[in-house]
Amino acid sequence: MSDQWQERSKPARLERRYLFQDYSTLRDFLERAAGLSEREDLFPDMGFGKDYVNITIYADDDNEQLADIHHRFAQELDKLVNVKEHLGQ
Repeated sequence: MSDQWQERSKPARLERRYLFQDYSTLRDFLERAAGLSEREDLFPDMGFGKDYVNITIYADDDNEQLADIHHRFAQELDKLVNVKEHLGQ
């Protein structure tokens, strides 16, 4: 998992912003992220504009702490980003 992820409490969550060169590359990432969510049955909050997406992964409702699955999911999201299309942060 990239050090760009911020772990927060109250509520327990992971947060990260990805920046992209353009909307097309952002859209491709969102499609890959949707596939990952379906496979893992984990659906983070995502808010996006034309060249960025903010992602928040919350702990399960019945748990006050993040689990390994949340950290692994964040790591898998990082892998979905093509270095050439991602601008950092």
